[in-house]
Amino acid sequence: MLKTAVLTLALVLNAGLLVTPAIASGDADAGAVLFKRICGGCHQVGESARASFGPQLNGIFGRPSGSTTDYQYSDAMKSAGIVWTRETLAAYLEAPKTVVPGTRMIFWGLSDPEKVENLLAYLQTFQPR
Repeated sequence: MLKTAVLTLALVLNAGLLVTPAIASGDADAGAVLFKRICGGCHQVGESARASFGPQLNGIFGRPSGSTTDYQYSDAMKSAGIVWTRETLAAYLEAPKTVVPGTRMIFWGLSDPEKVENLLAYLQTFQPR
């Protein structure tokens, strides 16, 4: 009986440890449409992306705020001390001026969680492999 309980516990723990978490839970195709409509005027992604009115967003996940060399960030963004993760980007997309007071980004925010997830899924496709 004790062996069965220990074996069951070991199997349950291993199952939880071996599960690969989903990288993105949104719809990247819907995110691409949304990016073009609300982000693409200032930001670029893709092989030939470069800074414009905003920084290029290739490899944004894991990048410290204000750190690309081809864009002149606001002092607020350079000193924010944020590393962009799904959580920090989601919060920033919802309320940029709350997350980084003094940011120059002219965007009022995106309150629809599904749209935020779709944008994050799209941006995830531009991470280095």
